[in-house]
Amino acid sequence: MELPKNTICIWYDRDAEEAARFYTTVFPDSAVKAVHRAPSDYPSGKAGDVLTVDFTVAGIPCMGLNGGPAFKHSEAFSFQISTEDQEETDRYWNAIVGNGGSESACGWCKDKWGINWQITPRTLTEAMAAGGAEAKRAFEAMMEMGKIDVAKIDAARRG
Repeated sequence: MELPKNTICIWYDRDAEEAARFYTTVFPDSAVKAVHRAPSDYPSGKAGDVLTVDFTVAGIPCMGLNGGPAFKHSEAFSFQISTEDQEETDRYWNAIVGNGGSESACGWCKDKWGINWQITPRTLTEAMAAGGAEAKRAFEAMMEMGKIDVAKIDAARRG
């Protein structure tokens, strides 16, 4: 297997394989590529425990590392998933939040492992890129939301 030049390494306590397998059920172009077991004991585990998991999320190469409880996730890192419409937005949002995750503001949610996700409809991204009054209206509408409401963003874009 050819290794990518750049891989996102995500620290998990001990659930990297479970998380990677969940992501493959939610996002297209996602797969578990390999599971590697520890060749010997290490501070957070024993020989034979799952140590790393090579996987992709929406085409992005990742490695889950079961490093133990020493480090926690924060909003300083998130996956941003672009969606085409409300149905796709709802599907991803509901999968993450409904599987032990939690809702946040402005299109952000957190999965049960503490990884942050931005579920971002393309219309919102396009409004921000347009700039000016259109971006301001869409931004102000977004600031009132948890999960993004595509119809309300579209209405804000139109004025």
